[in-house]
Amino acid sequence: MFHTILVPVDGSEHSKKALTVACQLARQSNATLHILHIPEELAHETTLVWGIGAIALEASREDRERTGRQIVDRAAEDARQQGATQVETLIGQGDPARTIVSEARKSGADAIVMGSRGLSDLKGLVVGSVSHKVSHAATCTVITVR
Repeated sequence: MFHTILVPVDGSEHSKKALTVACQLARQSNATLHILHIPEELAHETTLVWGIGAIALEASREDRERTGRQIVDRAAEDARQQGATQVETLIGQGDPARTIVSEARKSGADAIVMGSRGLSDLKGLVVGSVSHKVSHAATCTVITVR
């Protein structure tokens, strides 16, 4: 059904659930899984899943990118444990919604599987969620996971 699936991850529980759904789809059709993280400056300190820990508000861009690399590496490890055989990781830059849509085009993704909410929930309430923006802008299938 799908040949290439893009999964944006931010360390939140919603993105972890999205990864599980993407792995199920990838196993069914032997699809390539592209795991994407976009380091973002968050308005609050937060704890990430996959055992990474908390990111301080004053963290430098390099620190956020290093943590981002840990997030995609852990997500890739989880994906392989869930049976995904073709896994690639990416670190993106810029506005999350635009970057996700752009990376989906670049990779030729048939589907984007993403969490309905991420770590920037508070910002999403004011300016609209990333998943909402992606679902309107993407040209491929978008599956939003709660």
